[in-house]
Amino acid sequence: MRFKTLVVLALVAAVPALTCAKKPKKVAEETPVKAAEPVVEEAEPTITEECVINVSLFHESVKNKMYADAYGPWWEVYSTCPNANKSIYTDGAKIVEALYLATTDAAEKERLAKLAVEMQDKRIRYFGNDLKYPKAYILGEKGMAYVDFYGDTKLAEARECLHQSVEGMGANSKIMVLVKLVDVSYALYKQDPNGKAEQFISDYEMASNALGEQAANANNKNAEIAGKQKDYVDNIFAISGAADCSKLDEIYAAAVQENLTNLDMLQKIAKLYKRVRCTESEVYFTACEAAHKLQPTQESAAGCASMAAKKGDYEAAVAYYDQAIQYAMVEDELEDVADYQYNAAVYCFANLKKYPEARKYAQASISTLSGLGINKGQGRCYIIIGMAYAASRPYGNDAKGAILNKTVYWAAVDKFVKAKQVDPSVEATANEYISSYSRYYPTKEERFDLPNEFSGSTFYVGGWIGETTAIR
Repeated sequence: MRFKTLVVLALVAAVPALTCAKKPKKVAEETPVKAAEPVVEEAEPTITEECVINVSLFHESVKNKMYADAYGPWWEVYSTCPNANKSIYTDGAKIVEALYLATTDAAEKERLAKLAVEMQDKRIRYFGNDLKYPKAYILGEKGMAYVDFYGDTKLAEARECLHQSVEGMGANSKIMVLVKLVDVSYALYKQDPNGKAEQFISDYEMASNALGEQAANANNKNAEIAGKQKDYVDNIFAISGAADCSKLDEIYAAAVQENLTNLDMLQKIAKLYKRVRCTESEVYFTACEAAHKLQPTQESAAGCASMAAKKGDYEAAVAYYDQAIQYAMVEDELEDVADYQYNAAVYCFANLKKYPEARKYAQASISTLSGLGINKGQGRCYIIIGMAYAASRPYGNDAKGAILNKTVYWAAVDKFVKAKQVDPSVEATANEYISSYSRYYPTKEERFDLPNEFSGSTFYVGGWIGETTAIR
């Protein structure tokens, strides 16, 4: 008996102080004629000595995985003093799940399924203000309970709980809550592709962004798991069909027009379009242009660059890429910087015929990628430089100039060779250009006619090119 008393005293110290019932509280009369009905606040359940003992009993049984033994004392606490301890709900979830899996009785399974969901509502009531596991967190547990115990029969209820949980917890959400939100939202989308597409895209965006933040957090011990789960939800979205550009336009065209001054919404839509590579869409252009006017960013500048290029204004496109490069550098998004530099090089070469500028941007992209230790992507830049060389005529149009102009092909082929050396992914393209342009080298007879210019084994290609190459 003395031992029991000591246990009780110890456990009482670990739970909240006993609460007493509160007296009914009246409100002010609504009219001078008739008094309002009194509003009665429900009293907090009293935490008795028996509650404390039962908490200890079921907790020990759960630790030993004796879930059937744990149910009796757990039910007593859950029914009479549900505010006694958070373990009522953390242990209770394990107890209910174990009993659910153990029984084959349909009525009992239904009772336990309802109990699993109801338990989370009661936890919100008594522990929803917990700093570490607030209401938003518990809603995630409720959504998971709907999924685990009801499968596909209560998807809407599950999605609502999971969505509210992720909205509230953000990047602090449980990984599986984020994953289940996408799974459930995708299942609802498959049932109603037209009605649930926007909801699915929104849920995916929210979950994928949160997983991305967790994966990028060096202090997160679950960062690797978060990264793998992000790959999973990204793949779900990719195969869903919701990422189709025309479908996105159907969903977001009106939203963009209604939010031309809503920077947050415009940026969100622009990022989504960029992620799924729908950057040729008029909806994307409109969102980027409106966002750029409100607050320029690399996303909006890049979008405006694409829009200008589509309209044939390549000077403006390059200018927008210059802005995108600067913003991306500030944000340390250097792979994006390299892409913008390459795109500017392409426009300068192919559309503006500004060959020195094309080389400048291509060399900048190579330098950026080299600094990141990335070879893939450098090859395409060397090819642009080689093509710019091959298109140049630095020596005029007279007979002598016509021969000397052919030396640019030596310099061009040097770049094509370099391209495939640093980036094997462009080897086929590089070989094709080498084969084409090497046919236009100065012939022996032409070199013989200009002995002073071709006196050695190397040749300095003049003009803006300014490079020494081997005579071939």
